[in-house]
Formats: sequence, structure tokens, C-alpha cells
Amino acid sequence: MLRISLNQAAKRYHLEWVFKSLDLELKTGDALAVTGPNGSGKSTLLKCISGVLPLTQGEIAYFRKGQPLEEGDFFKHLSFSAPYMELPEEFTLVELLAFHFKFKSPQAGISIEQMIQMMVLEKARHKAISNFSSGMKQRLKLGLCFYADNPLLLLDEPTSNLDQAGVDWYLNTVNEFGKNKIMVVCSNDPREYGFCNQFLNMDDYKVKARL
Repeated sequence: MLRISLNQAAKRYHLEWVFKSLDLELKTGDALAVTGPNGSGKSTLLKCISGVLPLTQGEIAYFRKGQPLEEGDFFKHLSFSAPYMELPEEFTLVELLAFHFKFKSPQAGISIEQMIQMMVLEKARHKAISNFSSGMKQRLKLGLCFYADNPLLLLDEPTSNLDQAGVDWYLNTVNEFGKNKIMVVCSNDPREYGFCNQFLNMDDYKVKARL
């Protein structure tokens, strides 16, 4: 059981507040959709939840089985996928999966060969990642998230670069591997977060200009 608590969380870049006074509680089984216009701070919030970026004000706390987790150790419990994240392109698919799952435990009973099949990348198993199409790279990024045995999935624009068949693959993967986790999906595309049971609009946490 995982729980994440944000209390009066705020993030500022220079003199501009990205978001402020944000309270949030997430627990295992929750799926949160984070929406808002481009530039509203969706990705920034996701990075703050992951611990990549520090908050300017407020606090974030993580609990596993009722026990607090150190912020510096929290990365061990999450998977993160975003269009701006880079893959090591000199690796082949098989090499990358083998390398990645030295550091992350795979879901029980799933082999690397099964992962390749589930991502529909059988013909690319020995191909360098640099030669993958954008859609293949996106399926790989998502596969690395979903097939890891982590209780938190952070997904930024998860169907970016995917065609309709890829979107269907994503939704099927969410249904099969997204249960009993916390999922946070940053998106303005309802197809990507239709399964979510909680919603947060970043515009609700902007500092309102004084007249």
C-alpha cells in the first residue's frame, strides 16, 4: 500500500509561481488525471511528485505500508514516462531491457521475451534504439513503466507519437498492468485518462492576478 501526501505544495521559477496551495492525497488504486493548458505546470507537478524537482513551498510525504519513505529513496518505487525523456539509443532492444531490469524488478512472471511480444516489437529485438520510429520508442518507454513492479506510475502525454493502434495498445496495457497502483496521467487528451477516478486542473492552483 502506497500513499502520497502533498500539503500546500507550491513551485516557483524565478518570480513566477507555476502552482501554489496544492493539497493532494493519493493511495494505491487511485488514478489521477492532471489537466490544463500547455505551459500550465502539468509536467512540473509530475517532476515534483517524482522528486526530480524540489518544491518551493509546502511538503510532500511518501508512505509505504504505513511507514514513511525517505525522499531520496522514493525513486525506487516509481516508473516515469514522458516524451522529453531520452532512451540510450546505442543499445539494442534486448540489451536495454536486460540493463533496465537490473535496476527495476519486473512484474512477477514476465520475461524479457514476453515484454518484447507484448510491446509488438518482435522484429526489432536486435535493432538499435536509434533506428526505432517515434511510435516504437513511445511503446518502449511505456513498457518500461508498466512491466516494472513499482507501485507508482507517472505518465506525461502517454500516447504522444502513437497512432490509433498504439492508443488501443496503451489502454489495454493500462487495464492489464495499471491495477493496484497509483497512476498520475498528465494530459489534455481524454483518451489518455478516461479510466481515471480523480481529476486536477492546474489552472485551479494559479496565483490570481490582482485587479
